[in-house]
Amino acid sequence: MTVYPTEATNPDTLRYVELTRQRKARYVATNRRGGSIEVGEGDDAAFTPVELLLTALAACTAMDVDYIVGKRAEADSGWLSSSARKVRDGAGNHLVDLKLILDLRYPEGAGGDDARTALPMAVQRSNDRLCTVGRTVQIGTPVVATLAGPSGVRPSY
Repeated sequence: MTVYPTEATNPDTLRYVELTRQRKARYVATNRRGGSIEVGEGDDAAFTPVELLLTALAACTAMDVDYIVGKRAEADSGWLSSSARKVRDGAGNHLVDLKLILDLRYPEGAGGDDARTALPMAVQRSNDRLCTVGRTVQIGTPVVATLAGPSGVRPSY
């Protein structure tokens, strides 16, 4: 397998993770590079599926901003917050009022000033065009859930 510096530069368009059941409502998600994270239902410290989605939204925007604004200066520090409200209505369970808050701090001087000036544009570009996770949520796309065949053979990607 060819190793690419980042997922963004990988010409292969397929993205996937595999989940392995540990017990009721507990899974381990593994990516193609071997990284893993536990997913649970919120009864302990493991991330829930909703928390992972909120993490993905914030991290995707943050990384876009890092690349755009980082051409001027790297952030010295910062934090992001991603939130939503879970509702159950005629459309079923879903999230509403998705919000991202960024607080990134840049160094003093011309580079930091340029970074602070570019920051609003970078956030907007990420939201409007760049962040794959955010764009997928905003645009919407069907999710096709199917059952594996009787052999239980995992798909080959």
